[in-house]
Amino acid sequence: MSFILRKYLAVPLLIRILASFVSGSLIGCLLWWLSYQVGQDTISEVLSYITPFGEVFVKMLKMIVIPVIFFSLVVGAASLPLQRFGKIGVKVLGWYFFCSLLAATVGVLIALAVDPGSNSQLAGWDTITQGLTSQASDISSKAAAAQEQGLATVLLSMFENPFAALSEGNFLAIITFSILFGLALRVIQEKAEANNESSAHLVTLFNIINASRDCIFKLVDWIMEYTPIGVLALSIGNFALYGPSIAGPYINVAFGVIVAVLLMVLVVYPLLLAITTKQNPMPVMKKMQEAIITAFITRSSAATLPVSLRTIEEDLKVKNELASFSLPLGATINMDGVCVHLPMFAILAANMFGFDLSFGSLLVMVLTTVLASIGAGGVPGGSLMLLFIILQGLGLSQDQVAIIVALALGINPILDMFETANNVTGDMVCTYAVAKQENLIEDGSSAECRDTTASTGYQTADPAVSSD
Repeated sequence: MSFILRKYLAVPLLIRILASFVSGSLIGCLLWWLSYQVGQDTISEVLSYITPFGEVFVKMLKMIVIPVIFFSLVVGAASLPLQRFGKIGVKVLGWYFFCSLLAATVGVLIALAVDPGSNSQLAGWDTITQGLTSQASDISSKAAAAQEQGLATVLLSMFENPFAALSEGNFLAIITFSILFGLALRVIQEKAEANNESSAHLVTLFNIINASRDCIFKLVDWIMEYTPIGVLALSIGNFALYGPSIAGPYINVAFGVIVAVLLMVLVVYPLLLAITTKQNPMPVMKKMQEAIITAFITRSSAATLPVSLRTIEEDLKVKNELASFSLPLGATINMDGVCVHLPMFAILAANMFGFDLSFGSLLVMVLTTVLASIGAGGVPGGSLMLLFIILQGLGLSQDQVAIIVALALGINPILDMFETANNVTGDMVCTYAVAKQENLIEDGSSAECRDTTASTGYQTADPAVSSD
């Protein structure tokens, strides 16, 4: 048994994940076919013994995502001089906004080219959505509640009790408190240094926080060894239950979204890296594979965050002070995949209900999509609520919106996998591009001395970082 285990662990993790995904997909398709032979109830009973292994994987990732965000943001905010933190923060936000705008534009162009739902009869699409309208109504009520809250409520939610935010998973409040806590550490540290005062207690506190973060990442390593089992179970469940969703009238919608996502991941992001970093982007993109595949399977940017952080720091050598700030922020506000997804259903709605979209309407839709995507939350299916905002902005009635959302419900589990992979890729590409521009890529010597940095007062040894 130990010999087999050693041989198994000797296989690269990425190969094991891919093999599990392919195997799970084939088994899931077989179960879907068998459901027509032996009945759906029998297959559902079989899946009840398989899917918990996948759910455990997702829950383990979500178990550590909150501590990862908290400790990473505190360490990142406390590691950079204040002037440099402001400069980098603005650049990261600018990158995220630009990429979301680019993704929404690509989504609109592909949607116009695919033209989903053209020459279709409303009655035919309405038949497809039967059985899903009740779920659409539930999402409608949630979306209406979210719209009623307004900007003021969202702003206030950023400043909640931090302990309540940690327990409830309020990402905006966690990010806000973590950054402010880290900046407070930095301010006290710089003031003590300016007055030639001892700050041993701050160094101790920072070392404790940093050690806690290292422990969390050790847990990530252990969880990743379980990944192939979780991927196998999730793939079986997804393809056994949702395989039929890409058949028939769904094909052109799915085709358009998947093409737009692949265009972003395989063409747009590599071009951005080539232009901004002046280097071959393919080796960089290749090192992102593990995090992209994890995002594809889990359908959650937030759950993938621990893997993204490990990939960007260990494989791409981006310094912790940037990665620990940029990636948690991106997992919350940078939703490029959602920006690709939403225009496709907006064009579908225009074709189904027979109204024209002018250039001005398309421009407003792009901007609305970018702003609405910030609220997607990095969780599976978060884009569905945003559909109500986009579609109502186009003048659709509640009943018309419910039909489109019900249609999206049927195919969302498949599309969500591609969208989340796009989201996570965008987070890592933006982080790496800013790291290259700001000279925050580690060389061999700086990587070796990271641990000694904290013990000397968490002042980075890189002159490019401390020059401000």
